[in-house]
Amino acid sequence: MANLTRPTQSQTSPAIGLRWPASVLWRDGDPQVRAITTADVWNALAKGIDDFRAMPTHIVFICIIYPVVGIILARLLFGYEILPLIYPMAAGFALLGPFFAVGLYELSRRREQHLDTSPIRALDVLHRPGIDAIFTLGAVLALVFVGWLYIANMMYVQLIGGEPASLSDFLNQVLNTSGGKQLMFAGNLVGFLFALFVLVTTVVSFPMLVDRDVSVGMAIRTSIRAALENPIPIALWGLIVALGLLLGALPLLIGLAIVLPILGHATWHLYRKLVDQSI
Repeated sequence: MANLTRPTQSQTSPAIGLRWPASVLWRDGDPQVRAITTADVWNALAKGIDDFRAMPTHIVFICIIYPVVGIILARLLFGYEILPLIYPMAAGFALLGPFFAVGLYELSRRREQHLDTSPIRALDVLHRPGIDAIFTLGAVLALVFVGWLYIANMMYVQLIGGEPASLSDFLNQVLNTSGGKQLMFAGNLVGFLFALFVLVTTVVSFPMLVDRDVSVGMAIRTSIRAALENPIPIALWGLIVALGLLLGALPLLIGLAIVLPILGHATWHLYRKLVDQSI
């Protein structure tokens, strides 16, 4: 069972009771974060799977994902300039996912309280007190996503050059040229940094905004503190998310219709383990 963090005296701010550097993010009224283990992460994932079985929403996600796939395929029929951005766009699910999952957090919250959990109830999140803050933080993620695409395209242009003439030409550029190898290394490194930023700032913040009427600042601070206090469990969670999105994206993104709801519900339960509910 997760317990409240009990740091040593040398690590502790007397007025706060949190380990440095998480203590510097503390503000009066902020909730306590708990120290959890990797077993808690696996338990949150198991609860996410259980929520998905009880509240299947894959049809909703298929209705969203199919048009996205259709747009990509249609664009490929008319030109190949979008090819360099397909991988960055697919990776963008990890950046935008926390915002699009807020309806899932609401369903998990309602299930905890034995309320109606029909899929339409996911829209009840629009009536939560923190909805304005949710949209504000969602706008921040949108800017992060656009920034990622801009940098990814800039790296492609700088390291490889112009528009590929065909799919095979593009694959040859990426896999068999020195610029392509540099692009794979640099692109994945930069993408990892973007994903790490989003993971640390949103692992708690979006579920917390669904759960409580708090400011964006408090939600982000609490999320960062939770990550700093639990680096190994949060790293494991990030790995689970990355592998889940990769596996879900392989069959033309359709697998995401199952992966995304499971990860969304599991994130809610991870939040419950990370943040003390007594305040």
